Amino acid sequence: MVLKAIRSIVTSNFVKMAAALGIVSGLSGAALVYVYNYSLPKIEVNIAADTERAIKSIFPEVLEIKPGVEKDIFEVLDTDKNILGYAFLAEGSGYQGVIKLIVGVSPDVETMKGFEVIESQETPGLGAEITTDKFRGQFKALGLAHAIEYVKGQKPTMPYQIEAITGATISSRAVVNMLNSKISRVRELLFKKAAEEQKI
Repeated sequence: MVLKAIRSIVTSNFVKMAAALGIVSGLSGAALVYVYNYSLPKIEVNIAADTERAIKSIFPEVLEIKPGVEKDIFEVLDTDKNILGYAFLAEGSGYQGVIKLIVGVSPDVETMKGFEVIESQETPGLGAEITTDKFRGQFKALGLAHAIEYVKGQKPTMPYQIEAITGATISSRAVVNMLNSKISRVRELLFKKAAEEQKI
């Protein structure tokens, strides 16, 4: 009898605990969904604002930014509606986490206009140096006919090379790799678009 009563009490308490945990979990999940849905529009607005600021920094003479051939690729126009170049998002994994860049290239995708870092968690004093003018400045007017390369511990000798950050080769390589990958993709899409337009 006593054992049966104990089992009954334990079972009852377990059910109550399980029910309480279920309710708490449900409420927590609902709260997270609400916060996410509430925050999402603000996050999107901030991302759009950061993207616009970055593009204007790369192309100071920009008047209009138009959607391009694919999401996250933009046409950049001047006051006469002439195309100044293309801007696009490039992202990849660095040493500490995701790195996101807004990149600018010439209309023929043969010359780099520059890039701005809009997200990075790289190590301060090392990988975080990718955000500095010293590092980013190497990419301005960089030739893109050849894939970008990085060199370590020496000055670049070719027009498509940049010098990696001392002690942060992984971050430097990540930037170079994501740029090469996205530039190749942008060039492919633009050539495809031009070919389709010629058929019309």
